[in-house]
Amino acid sequence: MGKALRDFTHKREDYVLATKFLPRPDGEIAAGVSGRQHVIALAEASLKRLGLDYIDLYIYHMWDYRTEPYEILAGLDELQRAGKIRYAGISNCFAWQLIKINDLAQVAGFAPFVSVQGHYNLIFREEEREMLPLCRTDRLAYTAYSLLAAGRLAPRSPDAQATARLLQDSYAAGKYGASAAADHRLIERLWQLSVSRGESMTALALCWLNSRGALPVCGVTRSGQVPALLRSVEISLDESEIETLAELYYPHPLVGVMAQNTPEQAFVPKVWHQSNRALS
Repeated sequence: MGKALRDFTHKREDYVLATKFLPRPDGEIAAGVSGRQHVIALAEASLKRLGLDYIDLYIYHMWDYRTEPYEILAGLDELQRAGKIRYAGISNCFAWQLIKINDLAQVAGFAPFVSVQGHYNLIFREEEREMLPLCRTDRLAYTAYSLLAAGRLAPRSPDAQATARLLQDSYAAGKYGASAAADHRLIERLWQLSVSRGESMTALALCWLNSRGALPVCGVTRSGQVPALLRSVEISLDESEIETLAELYYPHPLVGVMAQNTPEQAFVPKVWHQSNRALS
C-alpha cells in the first residue's frame, strides 16, 4: 500500500488513509505492556511499513475488555499531539461503549473518537437500533463494512470456482448462514429491483447504504468491479423503493466480531467511576 501511494499520488494531501489497531495480545499483557504503549507501538509500526509521517484516521478495531479505556485514549492522545495521527475512530462496539469512552475523553481532556465503523448492509441492519441514531445525534461519521454481505448482495460470478469459494467461506457462513432462508427473500427483491431499474445489484445495495447516511468502505479484487462502485453515487432510490426493500428485512442476532463483545466479558474500569463523578 505504501509503495502504491508513493507511485500513484503526487502529494500526501491527495488522499485520506485509515488503518486499525487490535487489542493487546496475551504476550503483551503478561509482559506488562500498557495499553498506551501498545497503541503507540502499533501506530509507529504501521507508519514504518507504509513509509508515511502520519495516519489520517487510526481506528480502534474492537473493544478490548482487558485494557482500561483511559490507556487507549492516552495512547491516541499522545499520537495526535505528536502529529502521527490526525483523528481516532472506533469499530465493532456498542453505542453505550462509545458514549462512555467519549465521555471519559471529554473529562480527561483527550480528543474523542470522531467516527464509527460497523457491520451494516441491506440484510444486516442491527446498527439502526442504537448506533446510527447516536452517530446522527453526536455528528459522528459512520463507515460500513461487509457492504455486500460477502457477495450475497452482488451478482453471482460466472466463474464456478469463484462461486464455490463464496459458498465455502466459513467466516461469512457464520454471519449469514443461520438467516439464509429469510435473507433470500430480500436478496430476490433486490434482484427484481435491479432488473426493473437496469442497474447492478451492487450499485443498488451501495446506493441504499448511502441513503442511510453510511459511508461504504469498498474493496475490489478486479478492475471490473469498479464501475458499479462509481455508479452507486450517481443514482438514488425513491422512498417507495426503499420501503419495498425494508419490508422484507429479518432481524438478526449479533454475529462476527460483535458476537464476541458480550456483557459476560465486561468489567467496570476504575476510570469510568471517576468520569461518572466528574460528569455528575
